[in-house]
Formats: sequence, structure tokens, C-alpha cells
Amino acid sequence: MGRFTASETQLRPDPRFGDKVLSRFINCIMLDGKKAVAQRIVYGAFEEIEKRTKGEPTAIEVFHKALTNVKPNVEVRSKRVGGSNYQVPMQVNRKRQQSLAFRWLIEAARSGSGSPMHIRLGRELFDAARGEGSAVNKRDQVHRMADANKAFSHFAW
Repeated sequence: MGRFTASETQLRPDPRFGDKVLSRFINCIMLDGKKAVAQRIVYGAFEEIEKRTKGEPTAIEVFHKALTNVKPNVEVRSKRVGGSNYQVPMQVNRKRQQSLAFRWLIEAARSGSGSPMHIRLGRELFDAARGEGSAVNKRDQVHRMADANKAFSHFAW
């Protein structure tokens, strides 16, 4: 299976906090290869968070807490069994948990309109760290779906 890339080993920690997870998050925010813009958005969002929390907890702690709150443990996957498709609940591996959490946070921030992106992202991260906001709702929906389809979990293999 030659689909694994060296992206894990090449990933450099981000310049301000020295955090690899944050560096990957910046890469996910980035559009059209404009990394400086992505960094400005993320660090701007962190400044917004610092304003709200008054430095306690720090923005990077808020970011990690938000990620933990958004990561799904189970998701439903379509599985074809005997001519019909079942939504089968399955465990989510760590890497996918992280990328789904990133995706949902960024989607939630992008969907809000009106204010600049760094303010929306800061708000979304802050809400997610408190266990609310649309990214957390998305995770809860996924968990509910998995719960509702628990009857089909014996198809998971």
C-alpha cells in the first residue's frame, strides 16, 4: 500500500508556539498556498481568545481543549450488505479524528459571515473549548447518528 506520504516527518512546528498540531491546523486553513495569510488568521484568532480569557487559560490551551471537544469517537459509514446499504457505526482512528475536528471547526468558522475570518475562528474555537458552537453540534449529531444505528454495529468488520 503505497499511499502514505512523508508529511508527518516533514511537518515543521509553527513559528510562534512550536506546536505541530497547530502547524497542521494552519495548513488546513491555508487556501491557494498562502501560508502567511493563514498564519495571520490563526494568530489573530488566538489574540481574540486571549482578549476573552484574559490570558487564563492561554490561547493554545483553549485550542487544544476545543480540538478535544470536537473530535468524534464514532462515525457512521455506509456498508453494503446483501443488496442494501446500512449506516454502520465505526470507531474513528486518531488521525481521522483530528482531520474531522479541523474540518468541522474551519467549516463552522467559514460559514459565519459578516466579521473577519480571524474573529469568527477565534469565536468558534472559544465556543468549542466551552463545549458549544456549531462544530461541537456537528460532533454531537455524528454521535447521535452512530447511536441510532447501533443495531447495525455487528456489520462492522
